[in-house]
Amino acid sequence: MSTSTATPATLTTWNLDPAHSTAQFKVKHMMISNVKGNFTGLSGVLKFNPADPTGSSVEASIDVTTVNTSDAQRDGHLKSADFFDTEKFPAITFKSTKVASNGGSDYAVTGDLTLLGVTKSVVFSVEEVSEPAKDPWGNLRIGLAASTKINRKDFGLGWNAALETGGVLVGEDVTITLDVQFIKA
Repeated sequence: MSTSTATPATLTTWNLDPAHSTAQFKVKHMMISNVKGNFTGLSGVLKFNPADPTGSSVEASIDVTTVNTSDAQRDGHLKSADFFDTEKFPAITFKSTKVASNGGSDYAVTGDLTLLGVTKSVVFSVEEVSEPAKDPWGNLRIGLAASTKINRKDFGLGWNAALETGGVLVGEDVTITLDVQFIKA
């Protein structure tokens, strides 16, 4: 929730369109290259203030069981208790606490990210917030790109394996990138 004094009448509701939205992550593998994965099970609501976007807020959820790294064995390991523990923690959630302008259509969105039952404040750099556009079916849509970097150990994702040559199998820093569309309710 923003610190803005926006009244409910100035806010419009936009629902995340899961068919046109993805969440991607990348992490170093064996300290030599990045491995990427994505989640397709996204949902969320944006309360948007077009007159003052800093008065906006967003809540989103990712169905962790939809993780896909293009390797079924790795995906199974990521769903296990070693990583996401999807049986106990089937979702990653985010709830904004502040929206600040970075100039133009770019923003810094601070909020509470919850992963494995651990909640930490993170800042997403939001870019390319589009102007509302009408789709062929008469719906108004907006889109945006957002990214942040977290240390997976901060959220209890500590599994790793030492390499014979030194270093570790999985890096600690994880970059999260979102490309999403919202449909006006």
